[in-house]
Amino acid sequence: MKIALLGYGKMGKMIESIALDRNHEIVLIIDQNNAQNLTIENIRKADVAIEFSTPDTVLSNIELCIEAGVPLVVGTTGWYGHLQKVKDSCLAAGSTVMYGSNFSVGVNIFFQLNQQMAKMMNNFADQYDVGVEEIHHIHKLDSPSGTAITIAEDIVEEFDNKTEWVDVKADDEVTNHQASNLIINSYREGEVPGTHSVIYDSDVDRIEFKHIAHGRQGFALGAVIAAEWLKGKAGFYSVKEMYNFKA
Repeated sequence: MKIALLGYGKMGKMIESIALDRNHEIVLIIDQNNAQNLTIENIRKADVAIEFSTPDTVLSNIELCIEAGVPLVVGTTGWYGHLQKVKDSCLAAGSTVMYGSNFSVGVNIFFQLNQQMAKMMNNFADQYDVGVEEIHHIHKLDSPSGTAITIAEDIVEEFDNKTEWVDVKADDEVTNHQASNLIINSYREGEVPGTHSVIYDSDVDRIEFKHIAHGRQGFALGAVIAAEWLKGKAGFYSVKEMYNFKA
């Protein structure tokens, strides 16, 4: 496939390396230094685009790819408040978009196990409280991480005692929050690629469920696999639809 990379930071460079190893061709690379080259004419040189830019540029990049009719994998988060509008635009244009807070195989297994655990623990909601913790490198722009938000939203959907999630930074104190709030504790440390934990705590024990990324390779490989999966498809997809694991 011919791939366009929208965003060329550490993730973009790793995606490039993996795509080339899988015999794909990179036909366009866009970053902050050549944003003027992101045109409909140029993006149409690609069979698919992979977007890992910033929350400030992601919406305009999505809109251009939809208009150009080029399938798009979106790894950037921080724009999900516009999700329905983007979905409507994509479907109206007959274009193709896949979005996800995390594309790695391991994390998507974690997502599904997290949902199952929340269903089980809901039977004991009077005994256990639940919280989420995420740790990332100091360069990460968004907080909490998109992955942590996905984890939290899946818990809220299944665990009756929690109605919404709230983010608590490392230096904040957990005060003035309702018992119905699901706390996400966000930490920024060194060069940590990403660690996510779900913690169920009671008076008698603690259950901790954790995913630790050793690097960005899993995220990058998943994005390339998503680009391959989109070939020949039209529509608006969540990455969970690609990783539709059957127990």
